[in-house]
Amino acid sequence: MPEHASEVTAAGIARLAGVGRAAVSNWRRRHDDFPRPVGGSDTSPTYELSAVERWLHEQGKLPSVPLHERLWQRADSHPDGVPAALRIAGSLLMLFQEDPRLQISYSAATDDELAARLPADMEAVLAARFGAEHPVRLPDSLDEAVPLLRTTAKFAQDTGPAQTYEFLFGRYLDANPRQFTLTPQGPAELMAALAGERPGSVLDPACGSGALLRACAPTASVHAQEIDPELASLTALRIAMATDPAVRVRVASGDSLREDAFPEDSVDTVLCHPPFNERNWGHDELGYDARWEYGFPARTESELAWLQHSLAHVRDGGTVVMLMPPAAASRRSGRRVRADLLRRGALRAVVALPAGAAPPHGLPLHLWVLRKPEPDRRPPAELLLFDAAGIPGHGAEKAPWYAVSAAAIEAWTAFDGHGAVPDRPGVNRTLPVIELLDDDVDVTPARHLPPPAAEGGAAALESVRDRLAMTLRRTAEIAPAPPAAGEPARWPTTTVGELARAGALLMRAGGGGTAPADGSAAARAVLTEHDVVAGGDPTGLLPPGRPDGSVEEPVVVEEGDVVVPVLGGGAVARVVDAASAGAALGRNVYLLRPDTSALDPWFLAGFLRGTANNRQASSFASTSTRLDVRRLQVPRLPLADQRRYGERFRTLAAFEETLRQATQLGDLLVQGLYDGLTDGTVRPG
Repeated sequence: MPEHASEVTAAGIARLAGVGRAAVSNWRRRHDDFPRPVGGSDTSPTYELSAVERWLHEQGKLPSVPLHERLWQRADSHPDGVPAALRIAGSLLMLFQEDPRLQISYSAATDDELAARLPADMEAVLAARFGAEHPVRLPDSLDEAVPLLRTTAKFAQDTGPAQTYEFLFGRYLDANPRQFTLTPQGPAELMAALAGERPGSVLDPACGSGALLRACAPTASVHAQEIDPELASLTALRIAMATDPAVRVRVASGDSLREDAFPEDSVDTVLCHPPFNERNWGHDELGYDARWEYGFPARTESELAWLQHSLAHVRDGGTVVMLMPPAAASRRSGRRVRADLLRRGALRAVVALPAGAAPPHGLPLHLWVLRKPEPDRRPPAELLLFDAAGIPGHGAEKAPWYAVSAAAIEAWTAFDGHGAVPDRPGVNRTLPVIELLDDDVDVTPARHLPPPAAEGGAAALESVRDRLAMTLRRTAEIAPAPPAAGEPARWPTTTVGELARAGALLMRAGGGGTAPADGSAAARAVLTEHDVVAGGDPTGLLPPGRPDGSVEEPVVVEEGDVVVPVLGGGAVARVVDAASAGAALGRNVYLLRPDTSALDPWFLAGFLRGTANNRQASSFASTSTRLDVRRLQVPRLPLADQRRYGERFRTLAAFEETLRQATQLGDLLVQGLYDGLTDGTVRPG
């Protein structure tokens, strides 16, 4: 085995070849020339990656290995684990970002020269960026990491250092979904917007993967702390590569409440998504801590402890934006702290987000916007309450995220600038603080907002009823004809992975892409996972790119593409129509672009929706199901037969869409009548 060879497991071989684990086991048994194990255990052997790739090529099972997949395999097979591999790769990428000319210098060096030279170079760039005390620990020797380093450098030549690290870090997070609580991009950007544009200095005391710090653009310094040492080291690299080189970056590991890494620092802005419902946050040890300026939090109020920790680190007049569970707004154990926050003018706004905006996805989480009181200013007398649930959507659908975000920013900007904002029934209200200082001190927005009147009154509801009747008639007209009986099919099948390798279709994963940061072009709409499942138009927007102007091109869907979500366990496949064409493809969605001279799109989408097909191609965890699109099966049929099936699937899709419209109109009519009857705008007759 070569000195610097990488190893791969049977599961890694299956991912490389786009097959299941059972196929790899069959190859081992049936082919005497299959590479022998070089490590691992009897139950989980490992193989030399280069030997496996060579064998797959010779067998015609792997025409080419994508460079990004090769890079991930190098990281995944690193003997010290993926986090160690990402620290090594990330440190190299920081060197390239600091001086792109180093790529040429390193590429010309031998393996031994590279392993000898890089440790000192990496330590120097880490110390220059993070200071002497930083969490990015590197091994004493890089001998075993040379293949990883060379593959990282090769991938970064075209992709760029920051994007390369983002790919590796994203794959690591995706591979460990239960290990980390992540802040989605949408809420992170909203929190940054509520905090204000381009703060001088910013702190996240529970930084996790660094999503909040990447969403803002500080001009002077970034401070971050994370309790998990491995995650802290990886996040430090991510923040550094996403931040202007002139900005000072300090990242520490440890428990912020018990072991504050920045006790003497005051910043302009604090953004925080703290751990929720933590009983062991330090209640017994921290009883006399000076941070509890607004009252000692109860053992069950860990979020109020994090909130006061954040206020203690912000300068007078500075802003804190916290993601909070809805119970923190009303629990009796926290009413004294809430009351003091209101009396002293620290709590300025509570924004209720729609359910599903951030984990835990079943709860409508809140954003609390706070300002540290200035000693010489009178406390504000009013609080802004905002509830995204009141923002109207399309029919019975929820309002898209961009509408929620824009409405929240507009309300806060007006309130922050003028001290008040016109009340909007069901959405926002400016409430005198004195009205909240009762026995409960409940700041839940929904409990203080006047309900929205039934829009349009009885006349609008009559229009909805007419549209529902017309849709129901249309549903009856296009209902499928009685099915003709037949025997179970025994036709030969192929897989999506085999079709992709044969060139019959193009397969791409969504989730990447950015819009110009300078606003020189309108942000492209994004077809999200929810849009595909719900059958709606694109509702997402591409995030802005880096301040240096670099833009990551997204995967753009075209009319006739088939899009398949990979999470959730449902049998969903949708043919892109003209209304959705041109949108970027969202995260957790795969695009299949068939060669129409060999494969009918509707035929493909129809067979991908089979329940048995999805069951055999899915993998299961304790809380989620993930679909392996490559393993989905498609019958081998002549194009004429494909089109015959495709036409039937097209009519089924039209029937399904009409049913969906009828359901939405029915829900709208029923709720409108309930609301109208209860608020008096509709009479019982």
